[in-house]
Amino acid sequence: MASRNISALLFDLGGVLIDIDFERALLRWSNQSHLPVAELRRRFAMDEAYKQHERGEIPASEYFAHLRQTLELDAADTDIALGWNDIFVGEIKATIGYVARAQTKLPCYLFSNTNPTHQAFWSSTFPTAIESFQRIFVSSELGLRKPERAAFEAIAAETGFRLDETLFFDDSKENIAGARLAGMPSVLVRDHADVATALTGIGVL
Repeated sequence: MASRNISALLFDLGGVLIDIDFERALLRWSNQSHLPVAELRRRFAMDEAYKQHERGEIPASEYFAHLRQTLELDAADTDIALGWNDIFVGEIKATIGYVARAQTKLPCYLFSNTNPTHQAFWSSTFPTAIESFQRIFVSSELGLRKPERAAFEAIAAETGFRLDETLFFDDSKENIAGARLAGMPSVLVRDHADVATALTGIGVL
Protein backbone atom coordinates (compact mmCIF):
# COMPACT_ATOMS: atom_id res chain seq x y z
CA MET A 1 0.00 0.00 0.00
CA ALA A 2 1.23 3.46 -0.83
CA SER A 3 2.17 5.90 1.89
CA ARG A 4 -0.90 7.73 3.14
CA ASN A 5 1.10 10.97 2.88
CA ILE A 6 1.65 10.64 -0.89
CA SER A 7 -1.36 10.47 -3.18
CA ALA A 8 0.19 11.21 -6.60
CA LEU A 9 3.50 11.09 -8.41
CA LEU A 10 4.94 13.74 -10.74
CA PHE A 11 7.90 13.01 -13.01
CA ASP A 12 10.24 15.09 -15.10
CA LEU A 13 11.00 13.78 -18.60
CA GLY A 14 14.54 14.66 -19.67
CA GLY A 15 17.16 13.00 -17.50
CA VAL A 16 14.54 10.91 -15.71
CA LEU A 17 12.71 9.02 -18.45
CA ILE A 18 14.69 10.00 -21.54
CA ASP A 19 18.43 10.55 -21.54
CA ILE A 20 19.41 13.93 -22.98
CA ASP A 21 22.72 15.42 -24.07
CA PHE A 22 22.93 19.01 -25.34
CA GLU A 23 26.45 18.33 -26.59
CA ARG A 24 24.91 16.35 -29.45
CA ALA A 25 23.09 19.46 -30.67
CA LEU A 26 26.27 21.51 -30.51
CA LEU A 27 28.18 18.90 -32.50
CA ARG A 28 25.57 18.91 -35.25
CA TRP A 29 25.36 22.69 -35.27
CA SER A 30 29.16 22.88 -35.56
CA ASN A 31 28.70 21.70 -39.16
CA GLN A 32 26.58 24.80 -39.79
CA SER A 33 28.85 27.35 -38.11
CA HIS A 34 32.40 28.59 -38.63
CA LEU A 35 32.78 28.64 -34.85
CA PRO A 36 34.49 25.72 -33.09
CA VAL A 37 32.45 23.51 -30.77
CA ALA A 38 34.14 25.02 -27.72
CA GLU A 39 32.88 28.46 -28.72
CA LEU A 40 29.38 27.14 -29.44
CA ARG A 41 29.43 25.57 -26.00
CA ARG A 42 30.43 28.88 -24.45
CA ARG A 43 27.73 30.83 -26.29
CA PHE A 44 24.82 28.43 -25.91
CA ALA A 45 22.84 29.09 -22.73
CA MET A 46 19.45 28.56 -21.17
CA ASP A 47 19.01 32.29 -21.51
CA GLU A 48 15.88 34.44 -21.50
CA ALA A 49 14.99 33.49 -25.09
CA TYR A 50 15.33 29.81 -24.16
CA LYS A 51 12.97 30.29 -21.20
CA GLN A 52 10.50 32.32 -23.26
CA HIS A 53 10.42 29.53 -25.83
CA GLU A 54 9.73 26.96 -23.11
CA ARG A 55 6.88 29.09 -21.76
CA GLY A 56 5.37 29.34 -25.23
CA GLU A 57 5.96 33.08 -25.30
CA ILE A 58 7.91 32.95 -28.57
CA PRO A 59 7.58 30.45 -31.45
CA ALA A 60 10.30 28.12 -32.71
CA SER A 61 11.03 30.42 -35.65
CA GLU A 62 11.92 33.26 -33.29
CA TYR A 63 14.00 31.06 -31.01
CA PHE A 64 15.83 29.51 -33.96
CA ALA A 65 16.56 33.02 -35.25
CA HIS A 66 18.09 33.73 -31.84
CA LEU A 67 20.22 30.58 -32.09
CA ARG A 68 21.19 31.45 -35.65
CA GLN A 69 22.50 34.82 -34.51
CA THR A 70 24.07 33.68 -31.23
CA LEU A 71 25.83 30.64 -32.68
CA GLU A 72 26.44 32.17 -36.11
CA LEU A 73 24.65 29.34 -37.88
CA ASP A 74 24.29 29.23 -41.63
CA ALA A 75 21.22 27.02 -41.53
CA ALA A 76 17.50 26.97 -42.20
CA ASP A 77 15.02 26.37 -39.40
CA THR A 78 14.62 22.73 -40.46
CA ASP A 79 18.36 22.13 -40.13
CA ILE A 80 18.51 23.86 -36.75
CA ALA A 81 15.60 21.72 -35.60
CA LEU A 82 17.49 18.53 -36.50
CA GLY A 83 20.26 19.54 -34.13
CA TRP A 84 17.75 20.72 -31.55
CA ASN A 85 16.10 17.28 -31.51
CA ASP A 86 19.46 15.52 -31.42
CA ILE A 87 19.65 16.13 -27.66
CA PHE A 88 17.39 13.11 -27.08
CA VAL A 89 19.58 10.02 -26.71
CA GLY A 90 17.17 7.25 -25.74
CA GLU A 91 14.76 5.88 -23.17
CA ILE A 92 15.81 5.20 -19.59
CA LYS A 93 14.07 1.87 -19.54
CA ALA A 94 14.49 1.15 -15.84
CA THR A 95 12.66 4.31 -14.79
CA ILE A 96 9.96 3.77 -17.39
CA GLY A 97 9.39 0.34 -15.89
CA TYR A 98 9.13 1.78 -12.39
CA VAL A 99 6.48 4.25 -13.55
CA ALA A 100 4.51 1.48 -15.24
CA ARG A 101 4.42 -0.41 -11.96
CA ALA A 102 3.78 2.64 -9.78
CA GLN A 103 0.80 3.82 -11.83
CA THR A 104 -1.14 0.70 -10.80
CA LYS A 105 -1.15 2.09 -7.25
CA LEU A 106 -0.97 5.87 -7.59
CA PRO A 107 -1.85 8.32 -10.38
CA CYS A 108 1.28 9.36 -12.27
CA TYR A 109 1.77 12.66 -14.08
CA LEU A 110 4.51 14.10 -16.26
CA PHE A 111 5.73 17.70 -16.17
CA SER A 112 8.36 18.76 -18.67
CA ASN A 113 9.98 22.09 -19.40
CA THR A 114 9.77 21.76 -23.16
CA ASN A 115 8.75 23.38 -26.42
CA PRO A 116 6.54 22.28 -29.33
CA THR A 117 9.47 21.11 -31.48
CA HIS A 118 10.81 18.86 -28.76
CA GLN A 119 7.37 17.71 -27.67
CA ALA A 120 6.48 16.58 -31.18
CA PHE A 121 9.75 14.66 -31.37
CA TRP A 122 9.75 12.85 -28.02
CA SER A 123 6.06 12.03 -28.08
CA SER A 124 6.40 10.29 -31.45
CA THR A 125 9.89 8.82 -31.02
CA PHE A 126 9.59 7.54 -27.45
CA PRO A 127 5.90 6.67 -26.92
CA THR A 128 6.72 4.00 -24.33
CA ALA A 129 8.30 6.63 -22.08
CA ILE A 130 5.00 8.49 -21.69
CA GLU A 131 2.34 5.80 -21.99
CA SER A 132 1.87 5.26 -18.23
CA PHE A 133 0.93 8.83 -17.39
CA GLN A 134 -2.60 9.94 -16.71
CA ARG A 135 -1.76 13.38 -17.96
CA ILE A 136 1.21 15.16 -19.50
CA PHE A 137 1.93 18.78 -18.62
CA VAL A 138 4.35 20.84 -20.69
CA SER A 139 5.64 24.30 -19.91
CA SER A 140 4.91 25.73 -23.35
CA GLU A 141 1.21 24.97 -22.89
CA LEU A 142 1.03 26.03 -19.25
CA GLY A 143 2.89 29.26 -19.89
CA LEU A 144 4.92 28.41 -16.79
CA ARG A 145 8.12 26.47 -16.28
CA LYS A 146 10.00 24.83 -13.46
CA PRO A 147 11.28 25.97 -10.98
CA GLU A 148 8.64 28.72 -10.81
CA ARG A 149 6.33 28.26 -7.82
CA ALA A 150 3.33 29.13 -9.97
CA ALA A 151 4.14 26.18 -12.23
CA PHE A 152 3.87 23.68 -9.39
CA GLU A 153 0.73 25.37 -8.09
CA ALA A 154 -0.84 25.12 -11.55
CA ILE A 155 -0.07 21.38 -11.70
CA ALA A 156 -1.68 20.85 -8.30
CA ALA A 157 -4.76 22.77 -9.38
CA GLU A 158 -5.07 20.67 -12.53
CA THR A 159 -4.53 17.27 -10.89
CA GLY A 160 -6.60 18.00 -7.80
CA PHE A 161 -3.81 16.77 -5.52
CA ARG A 162 -2.21 19.10 -3.00
CA LEU A 163 1.42 20.04 -3.38
CA ASP A 164 2.32 18.31 -0.12
CA GLU A 165 0.80 15.00 -1.22
CA THR A 166 2.47 14.91 -4.64
CA LEU A 167 5.96 13.38 -4.84
CA PHE A 168 8.10 15.01 -7.53
CA PHE A 169 11.08 13.49 -9.38
CA ASP A 170 13.55 15.65 -11.33
CA ASP A 171 17.24 15.58 -12.24
CA SER A 172 17.69 19.35 -11.79
CA LYS A 173 18.77 20.66 -8.40
CA GLU A 174 17.20 24.01 -9.26
CA ASN A 175 13.83 22.42 -10.05
CA ILE A 176 13.96 20.29 -6.91
CA ALA A 177 14.69 23.38 -4.80
CA GLY A 178 11.78 25.24 -6.41
CA ALA A 179 9.38 22.37 -5.82
CA ARG A 180 10.39 22.06 -2.18
CA LEU A 181 9.96 25.79 -1.63
CA ALA A 182 6.46 25.40 -3.04
CA GLY A 183 5.78 22.64 -0.52
CA MET A 184 6.13 19.62 -2.80
CA PRO A 185 8.17 16.66 -1.50
CA SER A 186 10.83 15.91 -4.10
CA VAL A 187 13.50 13.44 -5.13
CA LEU A 188 16.68 14.49 -6.93
CA VAL A 189 17.25 11.87 -9.63
CA ARG A 190 20.91 11.16 -10.33
CA ASP A 191 20.14 7.77 -11.83
CA HIS A 192 17.25 5.31 -11.95
CA ALA A 193 18.20 3.84 -8.56
CA ASP A 194 17.07 7.07 -6.86
CA VAL A 195 13.60 6.57 -8.36
CA ALA A 196 13.47 2.94 -7.28
CA THR A 197 14.54 3.77 -3.74
CA ALA A 198 11.92 6.49 -3.33
CA LEU A 199 9.09 4.46 -4.80
CA THR A 200 10.02 1.47 -2.67
CA GLY A 201 10.04 3.74 0.36
CA ILE A 202 6.42 4.75 -0.17
CA GLY A 203 5.34 1.20 -0.95
CA VAL A 204 4.55 1.36 -4.65
CA LEU A 205 7.37 -0.90 -5.85
